[in-house]
Amino acid sequence: MVKLIAGKKGAGKTKLLIEAIHSAEQASKGNVVAIQLGSSLNIDIYHKVRLINIEDYKIANYDEMAGFVSGLLASNYDCTDIFVDGILRIVGRDLDKVGEMFDKIATVSGENTTVTFTISADVDDLTENIKKYLK
Repeated sequence: MVKLIAGKKGAGKTKLLIEAIHSAEQASKGNVVAIQLGSSLNIDIYHKVRLINIEDYKIANYDEMAGFVSGLLASNYDCTDIFVDGILRIVGRDLDKVGEMFDKIATVSGENTTVTFTISADVDDLTENIKKYLK
């Protein structure tokens, strides 16, 4: 399942994401993963959450990101939640391709894993293929 937290820069998306990560960590009977560009979340996240700096893996486009998430799910069958902060900074701003990537990730994550993304864009500017994932 894919969920999306959208809004313009400075709208509080990362704060909402951190709250969601804390809630998932408390409720999860499996593993929680947070993916970020850099190390901005390091001091805000509990140590039980696996933090991944996506820069370490040289992910540069939509297919690579979908493949990375698929690999996480394939290697960790008890991953209940994955959080990705700032998806447009990671893969680019082609919203049609972002929507296609979300569809791929929704297919592989199924109902057992929730993958939550933050996206810095006005909701009105999002494509219909992306809006269907709004939280």
